[in-house]
Amino acid sequence: MPAAPSTGHRDRWWHDRRAWPLAAIGLVLVASGVLHLVVWAVLGGPWEGPVTWRKPILFGISGGATALSLGWAWSKLGERRGDTWLARLTAWALLIEVTLIDLQRWRGVASHFNRQTPLDSWLYDVMGGLILFVTAVIIDLTVRWCRTRPPVAADMLLAARAGLVLLVVSCLLGIWAGAHGDMQAAAGRPPEVFGAAGVVKFPHGVVIHAIQWLPFIAWAARRAGLGNRTRMLLVAAATAASALLLAYALAQTLAGRPRFGGQATVGLSLRDNHAVFPFM
Repeated sequence: MPAAPSTGHRDRWWHDRRAWPLAAIGLVLVASGVLHLVVWAVLGGPWEGPVTWRKPILFGISGGATALSLGWAWSKLGERRGDTWLARLTAWALLIEVTLIDLQRWRGVASHFNRQTPLDSWLYDVMGGLILFVTAVIIDLTVRWCRTRPPVAADMLLAARAGLVLLVVSCLLGIWAGAHGDMQAAAGRPPEVFGAAGVVKFPHGVVIHAIQWLPFIAWAARRAGLGNRTRMLLVAAATAASALLLAYALAQTLAGRPRFGGQATVGLSLRDNHAVFPFM
């Protein structure tokens, strides 16, 4: 990883020594996702399923975007002892997580719910441990953002806080999806299905990127020259819409219904096993 710039240059958020490793690795991950998109375009193959190029593509882009957002969030907080090392560990955890997913695809095996061999099981457990660590870090950042007043405008403050809270909820739902999937797989049932046709990854993935789109709305509204009150109302409306979307996803899944259908059937259950939300 390139050396961090001098700490005397603070005109850009990525110059913060905590944000720099997350920004650098975030760009690497996004580039990895784009590269695998090219690989898929050349080699072809299905988009859906447990062993496809979809996971390296979307985990690379999604993980990279998350790393960049965490770096930005960290740069707005007052520095705490151990922050620099914690940020570096978080960046490397995200990099290793995505690298292991890429490795499994290049090996031609599933990255998730795969315990076919001791190696596959060990790699899956390592990925799970990394996600638990990153989730704990995100919870800590969220609490710090909610307990302090970072130097940002009121609309951006709401956007960042709401985005971080929704990211925490998404991570916790992802952990639940993993535990549920393990139990399903052990029983010989499709790991991604809840009830008749509920898609457990739907609520996990549906607002995982609110930490990007809510601050982007606040930034775009300011660039458009909108007033403080208008920007605040716009971000508040987007936050409410995101929460409603999450509520809908949870209701559909827990009722055992497919993402956008009303009635669950056996046929839908089998088909939706592979038509899951991509960010896991």
